[in-house]
Amino acid sequence: MLKKLEDYEKQIQELVIASKDDLENFRLQFLSKKGIIPQLFTAFRDVPNEQKKEFGQKLNELKDLAETKFSELQTELKSSTKKGADDIDLTVPPFPTELGTRHPVNMVRREVVGIFERIGFTVSEGPEIEDDWHNFSALNFPPEHPARDMQDTFFVGKDPDFALRTHTSSVQVRVMENQKPPIRTISPGRVFRNEAISARAHCIFHQIEGLYIDKNVSFADMKDTLLYFAREFYGPETKIRLRPSYFPFTEPSAEMDVYWGLETEADYRITKGTGWLEVLGCGMVDPNVLKSCGIDPEIYSGFAFGMGIERTAMLKYQVKDLRLFFENDKRFLDQFKAAY
Repeated sequence: MLKKLEDYEKQIQELVIASKDDLENFRLQFLSKKGIIPQLFTAFRDVPNEQKKEFGQKLNELKDLAETKFSELQTELKSSTKKGADDIDLTVPPFPTELGTRHPVNMVRREVVGIFERIGFTVSEGPEIEDDWHNFSALNFPPEHPARDMQDTFFVGKDPDFALRTHTSSVQVRVMENQKPPIRTISPGRVFRNEAISARAHCIFHQIEGLYIDKNVSFADMKDTLLYFAREFYGPETKIRLRPSYFPFTEPSAEMDVYWGLETEADYRITKGTGWLEVLGCGMVDPNVLKSCGIDPEIYSGFAFGMGIERTAMLKYQVKDLRLFFENDKRFLDQFKAAY
């Protein structure tokens, strides 16, 4: 028996391992419950009495040697710079990992929202499926009003009418119904109109609409606010102009243009040779809209504005076809990594 102990001691001292599996095999062979050393302790009772003292001392030394050797080999394996195939952690993500980026529409949305948040506007959101009141009637679209024909609608229910919202003005109605002036909010979101899909139009697109209601709000306040936005978004030297227009929920109404310039052939094409480019619609909130939402137009006034995010992104990034924003073409989206 003593000869066996000497053989095991020599075997442990000369042991060399190259992987975690080798180390585990050593532990199982010598230190596990069914390993050699626990079995020797079990056999200790059968050792003759005259050999028990010497055998017990040698056995304890063998156990200490095995445990010390295991600890040293484990530390050596962890600190080793050589990695074998058996040491590969298959749960670690492959390298390099290609990073994604934000969608250009979302980048423009965040930029526009950030500009207005800096001057006190809060963000409001609402449902994409709206009833007739919030989508039309409260915004001065009475039944059979010809202005309803300006927006081809996807109806999803009748009696009462429910539709996919055609603008985020419906969110503004909900804000006016539930919040007392002063109100200063912007409403970004997805909207739907039954239009033919082309390079310049789509049945799904995104809008950002703004609303400011307080005492003594004037058309001049609106112009200054929109000038601030234009110079923050398009550049500090940007010029704007307001042209008369018509929207059922604002009176007077206007279209805002920014001066794009006529330096290139593309500038002539985009601006139709005028140098000016329409970017948003705006106007003073119609008193009927205020009344519909429970706000006294004799005390309060306000302005509203709205822009299409895709159109703004097309101008910012010189994208010629609106459909590219919806096709998830990786070649197109990869071009915006630098912008993000």
